[in-house]
Amino acid sequence: MEAEKLFSLDGRVALVTGASSGLGLRFAEVAAANGAAVVLMARRKDRLEAARAKIEKAGGRAAVAVADVTDRAAISRAFDVAEKAFGTVDLLVANAGMAPAARVLETTPELWREVMATNLDAVFFTAQEAAKRMVVAGKPGAIVTLASIAGFAAERGVAAYSVSKAGVMQATKALALELARKGIRVNALAPGYTVTDLNREFLTSDKGAAVRERIPLGRFGEIGDLDGAFLLLASDAGRWMTGITVIVDGGHLMTLG
Repeated sequence: MEAEKLFSLDGRVALVTGASSGLGLRFAEVAAANGAAVVLMARRKDRLEAARAKIEKAGGRAAVAVADVTDRAAISRAFDVAEKAFGTVDLLVANAGMAPAARVLETTPELWREVMATNLDAVFFTAQEAAKRMVVAGKPGAIVTLASIAGFAAERGVAAYSVSKAGVMQATKALALELARKGIRVNALAPGYTVTDLNREFLTSDKGAAVRERIPLGRFGEIGDLDGAFLLLASDAGRWMTGITVIVDGGHLMTLG
């Protein structure tokens, strides 16, 4: 089969969380460029509207759902927006997350709970909502969660983040196992350090240069470096893949022990 057809998302309805910037926006743009109707979900309406305009200008279809992923009622409303605009969501990209820097002795209960609520709880309950609606509609589908190489190897200063991303990988397996017979595949994408507006200042600093030196391919990821792995998990190209985590990190994980 031709690659264009193999990785096509024609006819799919995608909902992307954290879609107002960074990786989430990129995933939404890639999904739209490959045929999906995309619902952009995040808290910042102005950025979502700008993202929708950009996708539509490029010939794609998009809608906006302003919602906080830690609010389960808001999650449900976002799926209602999607269904009204395009139909049942059959591709969920659970991307929203946060990565505050705090060492173990500095991590407050409030910070811990905020990270888990955003990075782990929201992934599980957004996936649950998507799966329930796919089952009711009798539609197969795919769920792509966002893990991280930090979920494999602990690093100083990001304890809560590392634990949350390890949890995402285990949640991905649990979801995949129980949803497989419903025709719903669930896989995780684990990026290494990838340059976005949120981390550009750090990655271009002297400390960032020290991190870059540990990456076998000798550079940080560019935002487009995740496109291929994302499309593999989202499309029928990965139709016999479920419950796995795909690492895209320039070989960085090999150096972390």
